Amino acid sequence: MIDNTTFDTRTALFHTLGCKLNFAETSTVARLFAEKGIRRVQAGETPDICVVNTCSVTDLADKKCRQAIRSLIKKYPDAVVMVTGCYAQLKGEEIAAIPGVDIVAGTDRKLLLGNYLDEWMAGHQPRTLITPTKDIRDFSPSCSRGDRTRYFLKVQDGCDYYCSYCTIPMARGRSRSGTIADIVAQAEAVAAEGGKEIVLTGVNIGDFGKGRDDTFFDLIKRLDMVEGIERYRISSIEPNLLTDGIIDWVASSRRFMPHFHIPLQSGSDEVLRLMRRHYDTALFRSKIEHIRHVMPDAFIGVDLIVGARGETEELFEESRQFIDSLDISRLHVFTYSERPGTRALSIGHSVPKDEKHRRTRLMLAMSERKLHDFSSRFVGTTRPVLLEHPRRGRPMSGFTDNYLKVEVERRPELSNMVVPVRLSTVTEGGEEMTGEILQ
Repeated sequence: MIDNTTFDTRTALFHTLGCKLNFAETSTVARLFAEKGIRRVQAGETPDICVVNTCSVTDLADKKCRQAIRSLIKKYPDAVVMVTGCYAQLKGEEIAAIPGVDIVAGTDRKLLLGNYLDEWMAGHQPRTLITPTKDIRDFSPSCSRGDRTRYFLKVQDGCDYYCSYCTIPMARGRSRSGTIADIVAQAEAVAAEGGKEIVLTGVNIGDFGKGRDDTFFDLIKRLDMVEGIERYRISSIEPNLLTDGIIDWVASSRRFMPHFHIPLQSGSDEVLRLMRRHYDTALFRSKIEHIRHVMPDAFIGVDLIVGARGETEELFEESRQFIDSLDISRLHVFTYSERPGTRALSIGHSVPKDEKHRRTRLMLAMSERKLHDFSSRFVGTTRPVLLEHPRRGRPMSGFTDNYLKVEVERRPELSNMVVPVRLSTVTEGGEEMTGEILQ
């Protein structure tokens, strides 16, 4: 039962930055607010509450968070402003010092924002609520229901890897995960709501079940049995945790799509060592080749950090050549950003800003070429596409099983349905294809 006696007809605006995990968590916060009678703000309305779920993966991410917070305060000066997420966890006092911010809550307190709102309404006292990262132990389940065709289901949180460039363990805490039973129950709830596709999210999802007897492999095999879900995708998984057994099983699964997102970060073994990564280029190549052997049509996205400390011109060139030799579909290129408190700051060689940008441009061009080449392979073929709800005045679009975005004629009656589509053309950068619905 919805208790709307406290907040009556109040509205909330939710602004999310960063990863898919953040979007899943924001959706959960929105549902908890709805149970209090607080609905999402509609176009043209002025919100009573603004919730900002932040990211802190780079210095640029921090900057975008500050800009978003200040912009909302300026636009809605009478709204209660609540800030949570990784940036809040790491720089809570900095955020609290921004005039107009009312509540700052750390990463483990997102699902308590409703309680903090109750307290605010009672006393109008600004609060900063941050749990020391070492004390974060609980797993908070989250799933983005009802926001879009695809659902994002959180299965794991935190990370124990402590890569030299990364602040995420400081922001999210140690690795922890939900139970298989609880996650399956959430997937069943998605199916009951009519959801067709679930993306499994987390910080280091291959670490699922750490400290217990179950594993990520156990989880996906159980999820595959949930009736009503037609598609699962694994959002991102470390190469050392992506076992050949998982790859082979996905290849034979009806519900898990031929789509992998695997962080590489560098194609140089020396840079990987400096980054304190848990694999080398030989292992990474073996995973790509194994995927291609059992799933020739699989989409393989790869994360890359350019310009990290210790990446000399020679090591960058080594990395570039290695990545160019891989049969992958796309690169997600990140320019290295120095983060306070990370081990990388002790590495001597620093790449100048202009050189970082030059290297980034080179790798983005490679990504565009690889994506275009991969997409072009499927011109003239027919693949299943899950059509998303159309936007006003726009054609419909959706994704193939192997994660190609396809634009088709407008057929709203086919929204949230998997239909056969003949793929016809590729845009210049390979970002999108066009196709004809065969149903």
